[in-house]
Amino acid sequence: MAALAMATVCTRAQARPVKVFEARMYGIKPDTGKNTSPLMAKFIQKVKDSVAEGDSVVIRLEKGRYDFFEKGASAREYYISNHDQDNPKMVGVALEDMKHVLLDGQGAQLVFHGRMLPLSVLRTENCTVSSLSIDFEHPHISQVKIVENDAEKGILFEPAPWVKYRCKDGRFEAYDEGWAVTYGFGFAFDGDTRHVVYNTGDISIPLEDAEETEPGLIRAPKWKDARLKPGTVAVFRVGSRPAPGLFLSHNVNTVLSQVKVHYAEGMGLLAQLCENIKLSHFGVCLKGVDDPRFFSTQADATHFSGCKGRIESVDGLYEGMMDDAINVHGTYLKVVRRIDDRTVVGRYMHGQSWGFEWGRPGDEVQVIRSRTMETLGEAVRIASIRPADRDTILGAHEFQITFDKPIDPCVSEAEGFGLENLTWTPEVLFARNIVRNNRARGALFSTPRKTVVEDNFFDHTSGSAILLCGDCNGWYETGACRDVVIRRNRFLNALTSQYQFTTAVISIYPEIPDLAAQHQYFHGGPSGGIVIEDNEFDMFDMPVLYAKSVDGLVFRRNVIRTNHAFKPFHYNQNRFLLEHVTNVKISE
Repeated sequence: MAALAMATVCTRAQARPVKVFEARMYGIKPDTGKNTSPLMAKFIQKVKDSVAEGDSVVIRLEKGRYDFFEKGASAREYYISNHDQDNPKMVGVALEDMKHVLLDGQGAQLVFHGRMLPLSVLRTENCTVSSLSIDFEHPHISQVKIVENDAEKGILFEPAPWVKYRCKDGRFEAYDEGWAVTYGFGFAFDGDTRHVVYNTGDISIPLEDAEETEPGLIRAPKWKDARLKPGTVAVFRVGSRPAPGLFLSHNVNTVLSQVKVHYAEGMGLLAQLCENIKLSHFGVCLKGVDDPRFFSTQADATHFSGCKGRIESVDGLYEGMMDDAINVHGTYLKVVRRIDDRTVVGRYMHGQSWGFEWGRPGDEVQVIRSRTMETLGEAVRIASIRPADRDTILGAHEFQITFDKPIDPCVSEAEGFGLENLTWTPEVLFARNIVRNNRARGALFSTPRKTVVEDNFFDHTSGSAILLCGDCNGWYETGACRDVVIRRNRFLNALTSQYQFTTAVISIYPEIPDLAAQHQYFHGGPSGGIVIEDNEFDMFDMPVLYAKSVDGLVFRRNVIRTNHAFKPFHYNQNRFLLEHVTNVKISE
């Protein structure tokens, strides 16, 4: 191998030396079709070995395509929130334990094969990733076009040219290097508009007894759905989430600029336990108006779990993903054992969220009663915390936590109680983004700190456009929203399908099993904790706003227009539906 090429730049305006590393000088060149994984792993290690404390680092790729395969990739044990906790993860580009680093792709296209985690950024400070895209040569989602829909014979479909498939033992199966999947459910897009097919949502796709009637055409005799007209584009999905496109963990001050994720088997971006993240012109999106694909990622476009500081997503494009554009939350631990007045054992409850750090000494914690989602007493601070079911935080399900003062005597495993870490909660700015043609919902927020959602275009989100949630019973995603402004957004024909928590275009829907017994309010604040103003709602159906368990709600200066794009069908035929809500002002 050639020696590592490096340039050191230092100007009068820069007290910090800047070391520039050109990947091409280490044999990492675009458009070769060769496996970049082992070269990239060695290159990144060489860079780390060549950098001194106090240096700034620029890692530069040439524009072009780089192929990454599992063989020779960096193997990592990562426990990633809201993903499958299978290990090891095979990582294409692993930026870890670095400071003041810029990964400049200059338009590089990173294309992955098999099952991989494309890019991870862990334990960094002041890291920027810019001007690159992430994609997979053969996505695990299969796209097909409906050719014929016969009530007796079933559906005849044509797989997209890039789909590698076979009919095996009477079932349609997609495959590539290192994986093979069968399907039972999916999603449907209008072949002309790319909107989600009206009033379909998740569709059952029984592919038993499927057979190839002629090259490139598959008959599925048990797949019968009159809503799927010829020309409809369907995508076949699986429920697994092995890895996101980008994984951020334990970073401070991260910027993603002009980064595009065209496919990932999990989220587009998953960030956990990070402080200060800015997404500028970030996209989980198609490759342009002529892209033959209709889908992007298997799950959420962006997802932030247990972060703090400030999260910004500005000037982004989120389309075709199989879940929400953004979800910001923490994770409740369920109290599974009370040891003494100040000590409990809390457990991660959701099957895809465990194994990672939950809190640190000094963090502020709130206890919540799961049945009514009410807080108990004042917040306490962690005096000590350690894994309770294994020796290391990595892979732990349970934590033994001692607080600085006693907690309410009723808190025990006998009734459902959750622990919310209030320290690891962020401010959020979600501005000037486009969210369109996706499954489920647009934007989800569960943080008590300032949240501003402004100047966005929510275009045919098939469920609610905005959801303020909170759930200590199923998803175990915290928490209450205390200060939210939703302003100057345009909402076009949301709610074309039904999903969980999608009761109106803006749905304030904490999961509260016993609302009748609730005396407190979950969301909001008396002075107007949630303000919805100066928005445009252009919609075919009735429900604009649903709110449950809110103290302080303002809806003003909004314009509501009715169109006839679809036939109204929603079960909620109220413009405003409020349950256990107080201090409400709806005007103008």
